Amino acid sequence: MKRCGWVKTNDVLDRTYHDTEWGQPLHDEQALFELFCLESYQSGVSWTTVLHKRQAFNQVFKKYDIAKVAAMTDEELEAMLSNSAIIRHRGKLFATRNNAQQFLQIQKEFGSFDAYIWSFVNHQPLDHKVSHYQDAPSQTSLSEQIAKELKKRGFKYVGPTMIYSFMQAAGLVNDHEVDCSFNPNHF
Repeated sequence: MKRCGWVKTNDVLDRTYHDTEWGQPLHDEQALFELFCLESYQSGVSWTTVLHKRQAFNQVFKKYDIAKVAAMTDEELEAMLSNSAIIRHRGKLFATRNNAQQFLQIQKEFGSFDAYIWSFVNHQPLDHKVSHYQDAPSQTSLSEQIAKELKKRGFKYVGPTMIYSFMQAAGLVNDHEVDCSFNPNHF
């Protein structure tokens, strides 16, 4: 099997994430929220580190139940700072609650976050036909536009690079290498 060049083949979580999730069009609200949060935690650390802390993040953030995360108290968030199983960054942890609150506002306004975010790509994944993963951009004018929109709506820890990574991960853009066995265009 051929995988994208960024995959650490000696890491089972990297392989599994690439093979079963990354770049597959995602439409489930809770899964979109979890992925959005995980991408926001990545700034300054490797994606592999985030993946290895994913289970612990799911536990402390109530399986990313959006309403429950939106209602978390300052005390609950502060207590997470002593949990070595997660990335202990106060700003990112508090941003998770804030972003859940903003997520709920988007759901209220647009019916779902899925409808909102996918509208930026006309509800069809953009296919960049990447021959090597290093040819994929780290951000685009579209990810800049989305980041600005989300910031205006009150989201935290969102920038064009984070948003582009989210777009790749959630399948809004297909940046699987063209000869990758897991490229959605092969199914």
